[in-house]
Amino acid sequence: MRNFVKLMLASLLVFVLAFALIGCGGQTDNSEQPDVATDVKKLLVGTNATFPPFEMQEDSELTGFDMDLIRAIGEVQGYEVEIQHMDFKALVPSVQNGKIDAAIAGMSITPERLESVDFTEAYFDAGLIVAVHKDNQDIQGTDDLKGKKLAAQNGTIGAAYCDEVKKADAATETRIFDDIGLAFMELEKGGVDAVVNDHPVTAYYLKTATDTSIKMVGDIFSAEDQYGIAVKKGNTELLNALNEGLIKIKENGTYDEIYSKWF
Repeated sequence: MRNFVKLMLASLLVFVLAFALIGCGGQTDNSEQPDVATDVKKLLVGTNATFPPFEMQEDSELTGFDMDLIRAIGEVQGYEVEIQHMDFKALVPSVQNGKIDAAIAGMSITPERLESVDFTEAYFDAGLIVAVHKDNQDIQGTDDLKGKKLAAQNGTIGAAYCDEVKKADAATETRIFDDIGLAFMELEKGGVDAVVNDHPVTAYYLKTATDTSIKMVGDIFSAEDQYGIAVKKGNTELLNALNEGLIKIKENGTYDEIYSKWF
């Protein structure tokens, strides 16, 4: 009986030792596995999705030339891009106070904005154009805007141009809309005489609108108008990363693909 007990105890000890060795071996194997990276670079981008074809909302999805562009830049630079829609005038202050990392919204690079934020290299050449009702024969270009009812989008260089016309002639009336589509609708129904807006946006509206009664007149002006991506002043790391990404997508053909998709 005593020998049987000794035998059982010896067998149990062997079993415990074997189990311990297996456990140690498992721990050793796990420790040799490489660590999985958990840090993902996130890029919080602000836009104002009322400026087709650069940014707009379709079935709650933010889409357009700028949206494709910033996502493509984020992909080649290893960013997870998150885009937020906000008021256009809130974009620069939101970049300044760090609420967002960058802003892309058909935003013209102007001396005034350069005092508040830094811009990437220009990614699009724009310029302004005048749009009027098809029946309007009085307005043939910018020289005919004084004393008329003008419309533009809030915060844009088109709105700034309308203000300059009003300063030159107090009889001029200006109506500023948060959505450029509302300005075009006002022109369609005869509420204003002309809309001053970025040429590619106006051209896109005329191309896609159903039964529009609007036409473009005169030449493109403010041709030096260029769009850039805004970042917080002094954030050279992000600025360099975005510029580098812009170069990459131009070199690999992605930029041309995006351009052809929307224009």
